[in-house]
Amino acid sequence: MSVSTTLSPPNPLAFPHLSSHARHRTSSFPMATIIRRHLNPIRRRSLAIAAAVRQQQDTTLWTPASLANVKPAAESLFHITIDVSESPDLASSYTLAGQYLQLRLPDVEKPSFLAIASPPSLASTTGVFEFLVKSIAGSTAELLCGLGKGDVVELSPVMGKGFNTDQISPPEDYQSVLIFATGSGISPIRSLIESGFSADKRSDVRLYYGARNLQRMAYQDRFKAWESSGVTIIPVLSQPADSWAGESGYVQAAFARAKQLYAPESTGAVLCGQKQMAEEVTSILVDNGVPNEKILKNF
Repeated sequence: MSVSTTLSPPNPLAFPHLSSHARHRTSSFPMATIIRRHLNPIRRRSLAIAAAVRQQQDTTLWTPASLANVKPAAESLFHITIDVSESPDLASSYTLAGQYLQLRLPDVEKPSFLAIASPPSLASTTGVFEFLVKSIAGSTAELLCGLGKGDVVELSPVMGKGFNTDQISPPEDYQSVLIFATGSGISPIRSLIESGFSADKRSDVRLYYGARNLQRMAYQDRFKAWESSGVTIIPVLSQPADSWAGESGYVQAAFARAKQLYAPESTGAVLCGQKQMAEEVTSILVDNGVPNEKILKNF
């Protein structure tokens, strides 16, 4: 699953300062009062019951944590660093690249799922989780990316199976590992690469990384280190500038052109990102003999 970085739009009643009409509200008739007066008794009872059910069903253990840093990562993408040093159980529960958690903001009812971008070792050594979040105008993601150091959010326990790299080990038996990511789906892939999966002991480790253009491609400052670890990076731009000389179009098309599956039975793959990309890449790999259980996804 591409663990979505899209967060739900805020409740305008919970954020009255976001409304251009907030200044025109009358103090004698608050909005909630007006709504209640127009609801018949049966409807009011139904809403009360529904709210009680939701409260009973939400058994999630939420942990408050403060933002340590918020900064741009690329166009419409932000690095979000959250301090979990005061919650060692939460920090230690993150054990595999590809895992994710829920994050919620005060007064925003629906939580969002975010893949953790930093490797598990960073949580244990420095007490932080890092995320790559796409800011969408008018959404809660935009609110999150607009917060600053010290602002408090709430985190659920870490969840998900992550990328089980035991399925493509030992490296001498799986010399080829093909990695595919689009957009903010690069987030858990960063964790995978920086967690280490013996890429330097394999003969063919390729990352096909798709974005609209270079301005929307995060982690370019990490490419050199990733390549030093044994990963060949192949950027694929769907709307490149005229000067772009690299791969263009979609990730799955770029891979279909290159292919180069030397030994499908000893090839593994890791996918995260746009659904159509994941489905089409999986189809190409399976059709060429790569066992389905060797195609890792974090959902």
